[in-house]
Amino acid sequence: MASTRGEFSSRFGFIMAASGSAVGLGNIWGFPTQAAGNGGAAFLAVYLVLAFTLAYPALMAELIIGRHAHSNPVQALRAISRTPLLANIGAAGGMAGLVIASLILSFYAIVAGWMVAFCLASLVGLMGAEEASQWLTAFGLGRNLVFTYLFIALTALIVTAGVKQGIERWSERLMPILIITLLVLIAYVLTLEGATEGLRVYLLPDFSRSLSPDLILRALGAAFFSLSLGVGTMLVYGSYVKDDENLPLLGGVVTLIDISIAVLAGFLIMPAMYVALQNGVEIFGEDGTLISEDTLIFTVLPELFATMGTTGVIVSITFFFLMSIAALTSSISMLEVSVAYATESRGVKRRWAAPLIACGIAAASTLIIFDFSNLFSMVITLTTRYGQPLLGFIFCLYAGWIWQRDGVLQELRKGNPDAEHSLFWKIWPWYVRLVCPTIILCIFAQATLA
Repeated sequence: MASTRGEFSSRFGFIMAASGSAVGLGNIWGFPTQAAGNGGAAFLAVYLVLAFTLAYPALMAELIIGRHAHSNPVQALRAISRTPLLANIGAAGGMAGLVIASLILSFYAIVAGWMVAFCLASLVGLMGAEEASQWLTAFGLGRNLVFTYLFIALTALIVTAGVKQGIERWSERLMPILIITLLVLIAYVLTLEGATEGLRVYLLPDFSRSLSPDLILRALGAAFFSLSLGVGTMLVYGSYVKDDENLPLLGGVVTLIDISIAVLAGFLIMPAMYVALQNGVEIFGEDGTLISEDTLIFTVLPELFATMGTTGVIVSITFFFLMSIAALTSSISMLEVSVAYATESRGVKRRWAAPLIACGIAAASTLIIFDFSNLFSMVITLTTRYGQPLLGFIFCLYAGWIWQRDGVLQELRKGNPDAEHSLFWKIWPWYVRLVCPTIILCIFAQATLA
């Protein structure tokens, strides 16, 4: 079955694709300021521990189920169910994953479109087209629609090309570019006045907060969401992995790359914020906390770039190019979840499924843009605070309780004949049964009460 539906041709291709799915806009702008505002290095230490004790086991649940079924989330959860009732519940959970992934992409594409627009704004500004540059950076209906559609079309174009020629091929190109661009920007920003203070805030630990329940829950949420878990993207990518690959090893590499890029981003964002402060740009909100997310990306950093003359324009182009790549590598995996279902369960050709589903997502994005003040935050809350934790809980339950233990071991033996003697097998089965569902429910409860 795997050969007729496509599969990753190499281990490197899978690692780049899965890492690209995990590395998104949140890794670049959200994680660094979250760390700085929650104990600095103390938060980093807790995050690193929890990434491997929660995110990695949950990631493995999706990868193992996906590789076993060589199918989309709906069929995969149905395939490992023991009774018709459990099969129907699993299929419903898989369908919910398709919807959540599509809704996430509907608002994600809007923000990603802004990244592309700001990148082009810096470029045309360098050429002297100030009026065009202002239109590209202004929050307007036309700008939002054009670049949202452009970004969705680009995502659909890659997914239409298939697993090997589309997803794998472009992930192998985009991820190395992302990493190199990030390292170049870090190297430059660290030479600027004020950068040292940013590093101090980011790296010096506040151990008085390291054991606080709020910090631990925040770190749990960051670790879980940073790997794009709970919507079936990793399950689908796992379904394209060859049977002879060692899944625990691949999952560990993907987790390590994702965490490394999130931590590396802190060496860019935090120093850049304090460089901006040194240049007279306000980086604190009215409550005294560091500005983060959209205000940071679209207000603070552009103001910093503007104080740097021509060099600032070049840095701005490079930065927003980096952000655009991070967005694209994630959006590909989100669209692929629904495309995989349409091609496998509904018999729709990929060349039709990808653009048709993309049009549906574009329609949802259009509704959000026309009622931005109400729908944008609502969709984000619905999908990331409620949808992802609950679906992640379902995946862990099916991997730990519903799927027979012998079936899981047999799947792992395909890539490692001695799997039952490995440390992974001694820990993971009971861990994904008991610890992961409990922790995910804690994240959900904390998000609900927030």
